[in-house]
Amino acid sequence: MNERNAPTPGPAPTPGPTVTQDSATQDPAPGALPKPGRAAGRPRLHYAWVVAAVSLLVLLGSAGFRSAPSLMMDALHNEFGWSMGTISSATSVNLALYGLTAPFAAALMDRFGVRLVVVCALLTISVGAGLTMLMREPWQLVLCWGVLVGLGSGSMAGAFATTVTGRWFRARQGLVTGVLTAAGAAGNLIFLPVGAWLVEQHGWRSAVVVVSLAASAVAVPVLLLMRERPADLGLLPYGATEAPPAPATDNRALARSLRVLREASRSRAFWLLAASFAICGATTNGLVGTHFIPAAHDHGLPVTTAASLLALIGIFDVVGTIASGWFTDRFDSRTLLVAYYALRGLSLLLLPQLFAGSLEPPILAFVIFYGLDWVATVPPTVALCRRHFGDDAPIVFGWVLACHQIGAAAVAGLAGLARDALGTYDLAWYAAGGLCAVAVLLCLALRGTAPVRPAAALPR
Repeated sequence: MNERNAPTPGPAPTPGPTVTQDSATQDPAPGALPKPGRAAGRPRLHYAWVVAAVSLLVLLGSAGFRSAPSLMMDALHNEFGWSMGTISSATSVNLALYGLTAPFAAALMDRFGVRLVVVCALLTISVGAGLTMLMREPWQLVLCWGVLVGLGSGSMAGAFATTVTGRWFRARQGLVTGVLTAAGAAGNLIFLPVGAWLVEQHGWRSAVVVVSLAASAVAVPVLLLMRERPADLGLLPYGATEAPPAPATDNRALARSLRVLREASRSRAFWLLAASFAICGATTNGLVGTHFIPAAHDHGLPVTTAASLLALIGIFDVVGTIASGWFTDRFDSRTLLVAYYALRGLSLLLLPQLFAGSLEPPILAFVIFYGLDWVATVPPTVALCRRHFGDDAPIVFGWVLACHQIGAAAVAGLAGLARDALGTYDLAWYAAGGLCAVAVLLCLALRGTAPVRPAAALPR
C-alpha cells in the first residue's frame, strides 16, 4: 500500500482539464467535472433551472392538449349523435396509450435524446389534433385523438419529468418533480376556460385548431433551449458535489424497457405501486378529468361554468402538488400516499350530493378539497420508484404510469357506459370512493417492502 501511495518517478504528469475563472471558484474534486458556479464573481443561474422551465412549458401544453375531449363530448354528441360511451372510447384509447408509451419514451430519451423525442411527440399531437377537423366517423375520432394524440402526449408523460429531474437535480428533486407535475393542472387552468369558450362561441373545431397550433409552437423553445445532460455544458447536476457515473449506453430502447419491466415485476413493491397508481388514474384522469364537465352539465350547470370549476381544481392542484413535492423531501412517502388516497376517497363519496344547477358553497368546497389532492400522489410515487429501483427509476415509473393510465382508460369508458345505461354518474362516484379505500390498503402494505436497487441519498 505504501508503494502505491508513494510518488512514482517518471515523466512530468500531463495537465488535467483546465478550469477557467469563469467556470469555477474552486478546484474540482478528483474525477469530477468543473462546476461553473460564478462568473466574474457574481452568482450564475444553474442551467438546470432553464431545462426545468422548458420542461414546465412542455408539460403545460401537454395537459391542455389532453383536456380537449372533455370539452367536446356534448358538442360531438349533438353534431354526430354519438353516445357518451362511443365518445369515451376515444378518450380511453388516448389515456391507455398515454400510459403505455411512457416507459418506452423514457428508454427512447436515453437512446436518442430528450429533445428529439419531445419535438416528435409535439408534432404528432399537432397532426392528430388537426386531422380531427376532417372526421365523420367514430373510428376517425379514435384514430386521431385516441391514437395520435395519445402517443404524442404519452411521450411527454411522467417519465419525461422523472428523466429531467433525475439527470439535472440532486437537491430539490421532490420539489421540482412536484412543480413539473403541477404543470398538468396549470395547463388545464389555462386551456379549459379558453377551450370551453371557443367550443361554445365558435364550435369544437376552433378548439382543436388551437391545440394543433399550440403543439407546434411549444416545439420551438424545446429545439432552442433543451439540453440532454449537465455534462454537455461542463456542469454537475444541481446540488451535486461530484460527477455522476457515465450513463450506460443501450441501443435497444425497446429491449431495455422490457428488461426493466421483467426485473421490476419480481418486486412486491412494483405491484403495490402499480396497483395503487392505477386507482389514482381511475379516480382522476379517468373519472373526474373526463366526466366531471358532462356530469355537472347533467345537473344544470353550463359547460363553461363546469369547465371553469375543473380549471379551478387545477389552481388548487398546483398548490397541492408543489406542497406534496416539498413534503416528499421531508416525510415518508408511504405515509403521504395513505393520507392522499383516504382524503380523495372521502371527497368522491360526497360529490353526488354536492352537484346543483348553480354555483353553491358545497361544490366549491369539493373543488378546493379535491384539487389539493388531484396529483399530489405523483412526487411520493416517483420518490418510491427511485428508492426501490435506483437508476432504472424513470423507466419503472413509466410502467407504473402505464398502469395509472390503464386504470384511467378503463374507468373513462365504464363511466360513460354507466351514464348511458343509468342516466346518472352516481354509481361511478361511489365506486371511485371505494377504490381509494383499496389504494390506502395497498400503500400501507408498502411499509413491509425493501429497496431492490436503492440509490444513495434519495428521498424516502
